[in-house]
Amino acid sequence: MKKEYLLGLLTVLLWSTSATAFKLTLGYMDPVQLLFYATLASTVVVWAILAVQGKTMLIFSLKPREYRIFLGLGFLNPFVYYLMLFKAYARLPAQVAQPINYTWPVMLSLLSVPLLGQRLTRIDLTATLVCYSGVVLVSTKGSLAGFRSLDPIGIILAVSCTVIWALYWICSIRIKAEPIVGLFLCFVFSLPFTAASCILFSQLWVPDVMGLPGAAWVGCFEMGITFVTWLTALKLSDNAGRVANLIFLTPFVSLVFIHFLLGETIYVTTFAGLVLIVSGLLMQKIMAAGP
Repeated sequence: MKKEYLLGLLTVLLWSTSATAFKLTLGYMDPVQLLFYATLASTVVVWAILAVQGKTMLIFSLKPREYRIFLGLGFLNPFVYYLMLFKAYARLPAQVAQPINYTWPVMLSLLSVPLLGQRLTRIDLTATLVCYSGVVLVSTKGSLAGFRSLDPIGIILAVSCTVIWALYWICSIRIKAEPIVGLFLCFVFSLPFTAASCILFSQLWVPDVMGLPGAAWVGCFEMGITFVTWLTALKLSDNAGRVANLIFLTPFVSLVFIHFLLGETIYVTTFAGLVLIVSGLLMQKIMAAGP
């Protein structure tokens, strides 16, 4: 198998552990603490990657305006985005929070209309309807009684995360910096926000250090190293679209970890809803690529 596909599959496998890692780690620390320690771990690991690549001096090569932009981006992601995401996972089963969060490309299309002046096509509208039909199915387990059993604030947080992530990508479109440098700056600039929120609303000292390896895993493999392996896979490929399609395996592989490591019973409606969500995303992607 070609190197780009091996890297792509490795990235998918690591990203597939994220939902399970979130839930397991939240058993030892609260969302604010997880955010702080995961961001700290990701900052260190991305700096180490830049050092190995000999690109650390690029951190200091940007214009003042670009640093201000990255300060704002760091506030959006990881600070606001992951804080809301971890709070959503603390309130919801992983098999519900994860598929909802996966609908962010649809939210990106919707927000691109007012923010970028793009037009919403019939395909975009159809994809949106299909995706959010899947969200409803996952959230309700196919009945209103199923919806009442879930935490409504958790659902709102999970959906709101897709708005924050889409805003982050829209705001970062015109940034010309080296992607890994940009990622590092977002982490660095978010650290004061994460530390302050931890001091004000929680505590820096965690009651059970068993949560720290989980936070390090989240920081390294959800927020840090996987970003680099994914970019590398895309760059090595003669057909980046084929490698990019591997990402649609992530939520299905994630269900395997959720079932066997978290012990959640995976409902048929969860799988069916996820199929709808991925179908909507594929529809949007294929039609956007054109003939």
